[in-house]
Parts: sequence; C-alpha cells; structure tokens
Amino acid sequence: MPVPARRPLAAVAAAGLLSFGLVACGSGGDDAGDPGKPGDKTITVYSGRNETLVKPLLDRFSEQTGITVKTRYATTAQLAAQLLEEGDKSPADAFFAQDAGALGAVAKRGMFAPLPAADLEKVPQTFRARTGQWVGVSARSRVLAYNADTVPAAELPRSVFELTDPKWKGKIGLAPTNASFQAFVTAIRVQHGDQKAKDFLAGLKANEPQIRDNNVKIVEDVDNGTIPVGLVNHYYVGEVAKEKGTTPDGLKVKLHFFPGGDTGALVNVAGVGVLKRSAEDPDTKAFVDFLLNPESQRYFAEQTFEYPVVTGVAAPAGVPPLADLDTPDIDLNDLDTLDVTIKMITESGLVP
Repeated sequence: MPVPARRPLAAVAAAGLLSFGLVACGSGGDDAGDPGKPGDKTITVYSGRNETLVKPLLDRFSEQTGITVKTRYATTAQLAAQLLEEGDKSPADAFFAQDAGALGAVAKRGMFAPLPAADLEKVPQTFRARTGQWVGVSARSRVLAYNADTVPAAELPRSVFELTDPKWKGKIGLAPTNASFQAFVTAIRVQHGDQKAKDFLAGLKANEPQIRDNNVKIVEDVDNGTIPVGLVNHYYVGEVAKEKGTTPDGLKVKLHFFPGGDTGALVNVAGVGVLKRSAEDPDTKAFVDFLLNPESQRYFAEQTFEYPVVTGVAAPAGVPPLADLDTPDIDLNDLDTLDVTIKMITESGLVP
C-alpha cells in the first residue's frame, strides 16, 4: 500500500539533495509516522524503483509470507533525501534503491545495519557494500540507445565523451533527474575527476539535448525516430518491447554497449539496505532474503530485463552476458557523493 510523503526540510534542500523536489508517487495507506514493531507482519519500504516494475514482486512477497508491505514510491534521490531528513525517526524498515550511489549516501550517514553474511555471500563482492550495509539485487548496464534506421552502427561513438561533439547537437535524449544518470555522472567524477564531469555536462548542454522525464520516454522516442540516440540503462528497451507486445528484435531502437572500459558502460545495481531500527526484524530479513532468492532473481531477468546478481540464474534474453561486458574500473562503493553530483547537474543547466 502506498504511503504519503512528508514535506522536505529546508536544511536538506540546502544540502542539495532535494534539488529536484520531493514528490512521492501515490498516496493513501497507513500513517508512516508510526513505525511498526519487529515481527508484526508489516514492513515499510521506501522504493526508488518504479512502481510498475516492482509492485508485482512486492505483491508476490506479501502473498507468500503474509507480510504487508507499506510502500513509499518516489525517485531514489528523493527517498535518499527523505531518509536523511528523517534520521532515526524514519518509519522505513528498508530502502529499495535504484542505484548504489544513493544506498552509499545513506549508509555513509550510519543509518543502515550490517546485513547477514548469508545474504551478502549470495552476491559477488563487486555488487555489495564493503561494509556489508547494502547489497545489490539486480544489475544494469549504461548504454546508448540508438535508432538503427537513422544511425548506422559504424557511426556510433566509441566513448560516451564523444557525445559532446557538435555532430550530436539536438540528437541526444537525456533524463538528468533520473538516479541512473546521476550515478553515471558520479562515476565520471570518480574515474576522471570533477572538472571532467563538469566539462562533459557543459558539452552536453551546449549540444541542446532532448530532455525527458525518464528512460522509458527516451527509448520510446528513439524507437519512433523523434530522437536519434539516448543515454539509458539497457533494460528499458526490453520494457518498451513488452509494452508494445513484441521483442527487442521487433523494435527499431537498439543497444550500443560502449567498449574499452568506457565510463559510459558503467554497470550499477539496484539494491537494498535495512534501517538500523529494523536490524532484528524477521519480517525485514524475510524481505531481503526474498529479493535474493532464485524466483525473484528470475523475475528481474524475465520481467524487468535486468541482470540477476545471484549465481545460477540466467541473464535476460537479447543482451551480452554480464561477465562479457567491458566495464569501467569503478568501485560502486565510491558512488556515494550524491549531493555533489546533483548540485553539479543542476548548475550545468540540464535541469529545466
């Protein structure tokens, strides 16, 4: 059941975390201001994952366990800001985030409890916190979506930084308020420094990109020819194909995985962290266990087209195996300076 959001505090906004506002999706449900008790068969989840993508999975968890999930939906950045605002008074039991950077930002403030070793050991070290305070549950690669009718494969950029070339002016779709774009910019800062990130954002701005609210809209517009290319996560092509009742092969939009360990090929994770007050809650533990079980991992591969992170579960169809991707040498634990990145994106002028 959705949970209404609270009003952001000026102090948090001043820190830059709420640069894009705090507006949760959905309303109604129980008052989240009254945290539940351990073992009461109710948990509150702050979900930065899109409701359409994950609600069927959360419903399945409730059906199998009898545990009611009260869910607050908003963007990952907004919910990270909300958690930092609420501090130890937060009603949240778990934060189901779209990217590792937001999980790291909350963990850095000491709000998460270490997860059980049995859960952490199910996932490669690359996809979990070195402190054990969050764990990835699905993975996705950054890609360039392109329209195969208008952009020949031979003309695709080998590096994401080539998109600042004037030849791409007016041709690039971006979703700068999306958590995955923010994590990608943070990865540039980590790998190349803040000045390189600022220059890249300025170059994108100068190329008059086509700004969209989300990655789905970018993929749809690339597919219909409105935009030639767009920076997105790989799985959105599968989502759009599903909505249209076809397969990715039936679309004009295709995926370009940047080669050579380019920052544009960042592999990030959606993941979960458990708030300290819920460290001993069996219901919250059951939720984390559920996200990492084979059934849920197959759901991510087959229904949301993400890469499973638990060994033994097949990857989604139509994309290279996760192990074959030529990814940049970036530790996801280092993507935790969300506030700095959001401020940088805002100052670049990419956010209207």
